[in-house]
Amino acid sequence: MRRIVVKFGGMSVGDGERVRLAARSVAREVERGAQVAVVVSAMGHATDELLEAARSSTGDRISPAELDDILAMGERTSARIFASALRSFGADARCIDPAREEWPVVTDSSFGNARVDLPETRRRVRRFILPLLEEGAIPVICGFLGKDAEGRITTLGRGGSDITAFLIGACLDADEVILVKDVEGVMSGDPNTVKDPRLLESISVEEMRDLARYGAKVLHPRALDYKDPKINAKVIHFRHGDLSARGTVITGPRGGSMGVSLYEKPLAMLTVVGEEMQSTPGVLKRAVEPLSREKINIFGVSIGPRSFSLYVNKREAKRAIELLHRVVVRNKVMKSVTSEEDIAMIIAESEKFIETPGVIAKLTEPLAKEGINIIEIFSSRASITFFVNWADRERAVELLEQAMKEVGS
Repeated sequence: MRRIVVKFGGMSVGDGERVRLAARSVAREVERGAQVAVVVSAMGHATDELLEAARSSTGDRISPAELDDILAMGERTSARIFASALRSFGADARCIDPAREEWPVVTDSSFGNARVDLPETRRRVRRFILPLLEEGAIPVICGFLGKDAEGRITTLGRGGSDITAFLIGACLDADEVILVKDVEGVMSGDPNTVKDPRLLESISVEEMRDLARYGAKVLHPRALDYKDPKINAKVIHFRHGDLSARGTVITGPRGGSMGVSLYEKPLAMLTVVGEEMQSTPGVLKRAVEPLSREKINIFGVSIGPRSFSLYVNKREAKRAIELLHRVVVRNKVMKSVTSEEDIAMIIAESEKFIETPGVIAKLTEPLAKEGINIIEIFSSRASITFFVNWADRERAVELLEQAMKEVGS
């Protein structure tokens, strides 16, 4: 029997008419023989309204625990209404609220951004939620919420209902997680900023995670931590009122995307110098175009006030520097090109980097103590790339892996 977890976002249950459309889509799926667990967000902008009311009424003097308890009212109300709507279609719906014994999601006590206790949550999902599905009932679970060891309500942070959906899906060994939102799926660009964006048929977990890290509002990046590669996932628009509607399929993860990884071949760093390059448009384009035509891959680019460096595979370095030199001698602002070989590229990735002050210092200190020189560092929100001498690569990986454990990745 097909097992589905469906998450309805705030806009998809923004009023009674939308709730009824959503409930009908679930009831139809159950009539077709599927087991369906529902995760719901607060209706419309309820969370924002509760947050504003709580802060303004208290002069923003409210404890995180108290605030979480208040914010939870949005999802708790939404789940009750959704379950009632399902029952109006003759379905056996059960509202699963943090006050109930069957509540599954257990967290730590980090109010406002709680972390899930996965083993305990899995145990409770298997004990309480799975039997309901096997009975033919539809559990309607409050998204965004957890409960700590002392029974206090916690919240999982903004976008926490996405986390709940993938978490419940993983714990149930579901066949599919469907995210019903106010967008058709993942687009090629933000419809608010670009003309005629197209709907993507599919996107990988890694690609989706990067989109979310850099501002896309479709999905919370932490939710993807619970995406099982065996579970299908897709994003669809609520307006269709049909869980089989076309949307964007999320594939993967491939595995191994978090942690420390070493590129297995040595690289070379090609550096072009010139005093006025940084203030001259098109310089980098002129440099990389000949490499692109020759299908020489560039692994990284760094730009300084009087130079830029390109990282390429060592075996392609001789050809690359010849091509670059041809550009340099024909350009007034480029003065000379040089190269350094036998460089290792090591990438460290973790969602923890986004919220950990001083993380670069924590990772580089062990390398400094061992006398390992870092040639260059590239950093983004959740990944840091280190370039070190090829001879130091294995020890550098060991030290970075140990440092990552201490960061708590």
